Amino acid sequence: MPRHALRPLCLFLFLSTLLSINSSGISITSERIRNIPYKVQTAPGFSAEKNVLDVYRPNRKADKPFPVVVFIHGGNWNSGSKNIYWFIGRRLAKQGVVAVIISYRLSPAVQVPAMADDCAQAVAWTSQHIAEYGGDPNRIYVMGHSAGGGLAALLATNDALFANVGLMKNPVKGAILDDPAGINMYDYLKKMEFPGDKQYLTSFGTAPDGWRAMSPLFQVKADTPPMLLYTGEKTYPSIISGTKALHDKLQSLGINSRYTVIPGKEHVPMVKQLFWKRNIIYREAIAFMASGPLLGLTGAQTARCSPGMGMR
Repeated sequence: MPRHALRPLCLFLFLSTLLSINSSGISITSERIRNIPYKVQTAPGFSAEKNVLDVYRPNRKADKPFPVVVFIHGGNWNSGSKNIYWFIGRRLAKQGVVAVIISYRLSPAVQVPAMADDCAQAVAWTSQHIAEYGGDPNRIYVMGHSAGGGLAALLATNDALFANVGLMKNPVKGAILDDPAGINMYDYLKKMEFPGDKQYLTSFGTAPDGWRAMSPLFQVKADTPPMLLYTGEKTYPSIISGTKALHDKLQSLGINSRYTVIPGKEHVPMVKQLFWKRNIIYREAIAFMASGPLLGLTGAQTARCSPGMGMR
């Protein structure tokens, strides 16, 4: 397999181990409400397994509604489940965030446009119902790793996804992208540089116009919300180049963006590190949501943290 290709098997094996130690619905700091359908169950193509989400809400009371993060899992567009990522829901809820962890239909059953539609419907459900769980519908952020990072970027940049599901306005206030894949599949698939690249035609189709439409880099516009972008120093070169290009485009349009390279990290460890609450991504995301879009999100940086700060 080429080094540019994603390796969902390693990710799946690691996260399956985490899944095996998953806790019950209630903890000291948070409550989990599982398997809520976010689409009408009689809708064409509805999947009782995939078109569902879990909500993690803090147990403590607050003077005002909590900010909300909708997390979208990775898995090469053909694997993965919300059930693996319980630890992200728990960590966010412990820090005063209502977390919505979603599943969505996968390839080969559907292609990326349908996945993006599922994710948009999950965010639309969140906008309409999250107040019932203590969340603020006016402070919804999207977060994702790998393929989920690319889908989160699409939600932040493509308002038509929400118009298609009945929302007149994009409810996403910002995006937190962790080693996002698929930021520029248009140029990547035009090259077909590596033997394994044909696998992505199953998810993205064979039409270059479709590749471009599903590449967040080409959807950025002047009113795109601010973003926190992270890549590992040792991740796939296509992820680094795509994320850097997205950051540069955001900056060129005057959109607040911070791009952080985390030393020594490969692709899978970029999500493994979210097991620890003091991880840099959580710390900066919590500050981002607390302070709003004017958090000085400019330029690029290289993270430098000691092990005690959660860089594991």
